[in-house]
Amino acid sequence: MKKNLLIFTMLAGTLVLTGCASKKDLENCQNENSRLSGEYQRAKETIAANNARIKSLEDQLAQAKASAAALQGSLDRSLNNANSNNINISKLVDQINESNQYIRHLVAVKSKSDSLNMVLTNNLTRSLSREEMKEVDVQVLKGVVYISLADNMLYQSGSYEINDRAEQTLSKIAKIIMDYRNYDVLIEGNTDNVPVNNASDKMKNIRNNWDLSCLRASSVAQYLQTHFGVDPKRLTAGGRGEYNPLVANDTDLGKQRNRRTQIIITPKLDQFMDLIGKAPESSKAKR
Repeated sequence: MKKNLLIFTMLAGTLVLTGCASKKDLENCQNENSRLSGEYQRAKETIAANNARIKSLEDQLAQAKASAAALQGSLDRSLNNANSNNINISKLVDQINESNQYIRHLVAVKSKSDSLNMVLTNNLTRSLSREEMKEVDVQVLKGVVYISLADNMLYQSGSYEINDRAEQTLSKIAKIIMDYRNYDVLIEGNTDNVPVNNASDKMKNIRNNWDLSCLRASSVAQYLQTHFGVDPKRLTAGGRGEYNPLVANDTDLGKQRNRRTQIIITPKLDQFMDLIGKAPESSKAKR
């Protein structure tokens, strides 16, 4: 690994010294930035669609509960007026049982999704040291796991290159990603609002915080792929520049919090949507 890093550094140095192909590198970076931004936007839209589907699922659950309560009320009234009521009690009982079964199915699907994300989060936080946890924030929001890492624990100063310190933390995150193969991973770069200082050779082709955030996200994605064997088909890298701050950029502490890279882990949507779309067998047979 260190040998590969040394070779990569020597090659990078050679490119800088010769000054060749810098314009081509910039064009490649711009093209990659455009592609990654498109993939990131599609990932955002997919996650939004998933959240909307979960909201719809919760609405269905509430309606099913209300329907079950109404059916139970009808059953109670029919039992009290059995001699004068022509309702088929047996059929009504079947409808109530069917409704209750579907409610249990919806609750089980939602609980399974929440439980999987909670287990993933617990496994990750247990594997991180106390020092690492000071610079790593792990949250589960709407069924999605967000791992936020401070920029100074990932990148070399004033650069988008991964530093040696990041290897241990990224190795633990990579293990979680490898263990949960049915999950997709979005890597999202974020910066503060301070303009990029492109005086150094490493930063001279970076125009603004958009470029920097995209390159940093791409560096993490490639590091997970090349160092830990994460399937690149599961990875999406994109940057949000300075436009997704956690707090105001009016203090040094605020800027530090906003300079971060998020690793967002979510179940593969096609499998998750297939699961929540399936009604119990007995329920489908009676419909």
